[in-house]
Amino acid sequence: MPNLSEVAEINPRLDRSLIDDMSESVSFVPMANVSELLGAITSEEDRKISDVIKGFTTFQDRDVLVAKITPCFENGKIAHARIGRRLGFGSTEFHVVRPKASRLNDRYLYHFLRQPVVREDGERRMTGSAGQKRVPKAFLEALEIPLPPLAEQRRIAAILDKADALRAKRREAITKLDQLLQSVFLEMFGDPETNPKRWPIGVIGDLLESVKYGSSEKAALEGDVPILRMNNLTYAGEIDLTHLKYISEEKAEEKHQVRSGDILFNRTNSKELVGKTAVYAGPTPMAYAGYLVRGRTRRGQSPEYISGFLNSSYGKTTLQGMCKSIVGMANINAREFAAIAIPLPPSDLQKTFQSQVSCIRSRRDMLKRQSDLFGHLFASLQHRAFAGTL
Repeated sequence: MPNLSEVAEINPRLDRSLIDDMSESVSFVPMANVSELLGAITSEEDRKISDVIKGFTTFQDRDVLVAKITPCFENGKIAHARIGRRLGFGSTEFHVVRPKASRLNDRYLYHFLRQPVVREDGERRMTGSAGQKRVPKAFLEALEIPLPPLAEQRRIAAILDKADALRAKRREAITKLDQLLQSVFLEMFGDPETNPKRWPIGVIGDLLESVKYGSSEKAALEGDVPILRMNNLTYAGEIDLTHLKYISEEKAEEKHQVRSGDILFNRTNSKELVGKTAVYAGPTPMAYAGYLVRGRTRRGQSPEYISGFLNSSYGKTTLQGMCKSIVGMANINAREFAAIAIPLPPSDLQKTFQSQVSCIRSRRDMLKRQSDLFGHLFASLQHRAFAGTL
């Protein structure tokens, strides 16, 4: 079984023979334009070569982009680059993997790198300080990749593509329910930016009983108490329990536990993901990590209203405008979270909204269970594909 470095170039140099004119336009892809869900570039920006030839990562159509910095790598920002121009440039936080066409199919490579087992192994191999850990180039170079004949690689990739398309349709249905939630919020409370219903303005802290940081204990794949981390909060305002880690019972202090009805706010992440907010609705308490802030509402106030506000277009824009950036990361601390201005509608209207959310979420949960089943089946299919039994 060859190492990846034998059948692909890792971070290849720019081929200057492809450049005819320094004023030529190329595709530019910042980290925010790579979707961890779709495994694809969502949009390209036009830049002149002269503006990006220094200080950015270069790639070509059909390369595979692998985000190397935490938490983008763990979030799954691994994409098959399909661009409309000969050359692309992007974030320096990308590794570029270019398959040798005579030996390795690009879609086969893409599916291989997106396997959970590869991402989990890469997470363990990260180097650097907290908040700036990166997957080293050597990890990719040393990866052993099963290498059947090209015709078989194409067959496997085609099967995985079809299965992934089915998963995408289920995710699309879930997205439509997420959009319905946003529509219900706007119908009941109006656009927070213009406040057409003229609600009094306060701050999020007015609605909260307490605000607490999470545990700094290191999580493991095994333990007594599950701990929610930044990866368990989705950008759509949900809590995803599919990839949990754990801490020991003696380290799971009550002050670092979340119970049903608590708000979790992701205070540190990449700029496009910082501020992810969701309401925990589990039957039993869980621990939560230090990258999260827990908000516990006062009696009569709805956590779903706060979450709906922060997950609205206005809320996300507000959060992005608040970010304090450090290298590769952005931060909004607990004090700043509590100080965010928010309209204060009557508590009975907030409760009505919470009931509407409950009905929509019930339908969404059913779709999510189906999506999770598809996910497990797809993971099994991936395993069989790269074990040579598909």
